[in-house]
Amino acid sequence: MITKSAISAFESIQTPFYYYDIELLNKTLDEYTSLIKKYNYHAHYALKANADSRILSIIQKAGLGADCVSGNEVALAIKSGFSPDKVVYAGVGKSDKEIKTALKAGIFSFNCESVPEIKIINDFAASMGKTARISLRVNPDIDAHTHKYISTGRKEDKFGISPWMFESVAELFKSCKNIELVGLHFHVGSQITDLGVFKLLCEKVAELQQWFTDRDFFIPNLNLGGGLGVDYQNPNENPIANFKDYFEIINKNLVVKPGQNVHFEPGRAIVAQCGHLISRVLYVKIGQRKKFAILDAGMNDLIRPALYQAHHAIENLTSQKRKMRYDIVGPVCESSDKFGTNIMLPQTQRGDLIAIHTAGAYGQVMGMKYNQRDLAKAYYSDEICQG
Repeated sequence: MITKSAISAFESIQTPFYYYDIELLNKTLDEYTSLIKKYNYHAHYALKANADSRILSIIQKAGLGADCVSGNEVALAIKSGFSPDKVVYAGVGKSDKEIKTALKAGIFSFNCESVPEIKIINDFAASMGKTARISLRVNPDIDAHTHKYISTGRKEDKFGISPWMFESVAELFKSCKNIELVGLHFHVGSQITDLGVFKLLCEKVAELQQWFTDRDFFIPNLNLGGGLGVDYQNPNENPIANFKDYFEIINKNLVVKPGQNVHFEPGRAIVAQCGHLISRVLYVKIGQRKKFAILDAGMNDLIRPALYQAHHAIENLTSQKRKMRYDIVGPVCESSDKFGTNIMLPQTQRGDLIAIHTAGAYGQVMGMKYNQRDLAKAYYSDEICQG
């Protein structure tokens, strides 16, 4: 929740900007890490959710490792203080340059997504006199019941190695002398609110790793990825994701063999609720059927509604008048530059401050300069206000 002192501080800041509630971020990390320690699990924060330098510093100091999906993310993670032996690197299209970057850094594991990729990593490792630790990202063919653009574990998705490829992979290990199989990796989607999906994933993990056990492969690490959803509808009432029930389901249903470690890759669930996009109303436009509140923030600042038709709670921070319905739109020259339709807000006028909540994940990090617009800056609660 944005405090009165924060709103007062916003008046003197050029909009649009991102505002991060550092106290909430720390509370979220405290709850998450306490459960990780309780179950003796390991976690690697997904940089793709938010790569702000201050956010990364706080997460690194909380003890999490890093989950990366590009060579530049690997380099940024290490620059930000994450230990290389806590860095995992996934992605279906790792370039030669990116693979070499990760090999030089000595990361914990490549999460490999195809047979050709394993061959290439082996060849580069051999040429550099190194052994590459790899985990196989397995596609378990599970529908995560989320938006089709963020579902990653179905057989028609581009991600992962399908079980029918296992024989080819096993044969590959015989000739690839510069790779070491250290785990199996799974990730079935993002913004998953049906916790039954994670129960099904645990059952699939047991089934799929048995194939390797039957062929005398020991799998020391099981990585279940991330995907736990947050409450976009009522962020003030539910500022922290349901970590407790999530980890109870994993602990109850995942078969962990002696000597195995369990890993996770949280992203959205750590940072989403602590971030808000703050904007000002430029104009209120009265149409025949609609009222439009036109903001100075646009889809270039927060692309999720345009890209995924995603819902974000929207609040007028400075008006207490009777409520009316508005379409909340931005200034970008695209019809999809819209944050919400028929949103009930207090009567709104030019200059009002608007908060778009739950914007800490896939907000600032996906910002772009389309229409040559400025990138939104970041401000932090412990630096601009008290209380």
